[in-house]
Amino acid sequence: MECRHHWTKEEIRAVYNTPLLDLVHRSASVHRSCQAADQVQVCSLISIKTGGCPEDCKYCPQSSRYQTHVNASPLMQENEIVDLAKNAIAQGATRVCLGAAWRSVRDNAQFDQILSVIKQITGMGVEVCCTLGMLNESQAEKLKLAGLYSYNHNLDTSAEYYSSIITTRTYEDRLKTLDAVDKAGIGVCCGGIIGMGETVEDRIGLLHVLANRNPHPASVPINLLIPVVGTPLEKKKPVPIWDMVRMVATARITMPKTMVRLSAGRLGCSVEAQALCFLAGANSIFSGEKLLTCPNPEFDEDREMFRLLGLKILPAFSASR
Repeated sequence: MECRHHWTKEEIRAVYNTPLLDLVHRSASVHRSCQAADQVQVCSLISIKTGGCPEDCKYCPQSSRYQTHVNASPLMQENEIVDLAKNAIAQGATRVCLGAAWRSVRDNAQFDQILSVIKQITGMGVEVCCTLGMLNESQAEKLKLAGLYSYNHNLDTSAEYYSSIITTRTYEDRLKTLDAVDKAGIGVCCGGIIGMGETVEDRIGLLHVLANRNPHPASVPINLLIPVVGTPLEKKKPVPIWDMVRMVATARITMPKTMVRLSAGRLGCSVEAQALCFLAGANSIFSGEKLLTCPNPEFDEDREMFRLLGLKILPAFSASR
């Protein structure tokens, strides 16, 4: 199936609002024509530098502006990061994601350390992804030379709703980082969060931006908001799982070859709910007891779910790019 890069909002709105069973049938058909529908990518996210972030993202417990359960800590030592990666790989992860609570990458000894870690983990035969904040073209090129497979930089929501959630960097700042990643030949990992008070139109707006990038993002993580005490969004109510299914299905239909990832909030989803998301076209998860600072299903639970559903782990470096 050919990937389109000229979706209109009207077309995406029509897809999103399709009667649910018809929507899942269509997205499942697209999924099976473009992906190995019985294989799921297993990613592990390691917080290598936690808390103390100067940004004001209203959902994030790592912001220094909010009083949350997260205490700021320095960048982990190189050997500690490598050991955690080895453990994740031993548990079944084929992608190791490294997250640092920075506003942007700086050309310093800490960045050099991360470049060294990327080389070592890539040498273990798995994909490495980083999320380090904003970066420029030169830094993206250095990451590529170190062997980085993917770079995560989420848009979070629509351009219209963005300033209601974040004011310390602009939507355009985020798009510039995505462009630098694309130019360096690194896979773009970019998605968003639902449940922050956005409208359906905001969700459509986010998918419109992603589906019209050329190339499409290599992976699109879809997060359910985890309301954290101390953040401005702490009292938000959970959205229905059907909203997640619609996001997954619409992403799959508009971006057929993209990895669509069930990310934050999966711990609160039943196996039945996750099965429906896999049927709708999700084919990537984060596994392991923590997702940065929030609880997440452990590897053993996911292995049992895979056994029950007849799913297999997607080997590293085999996803469509």
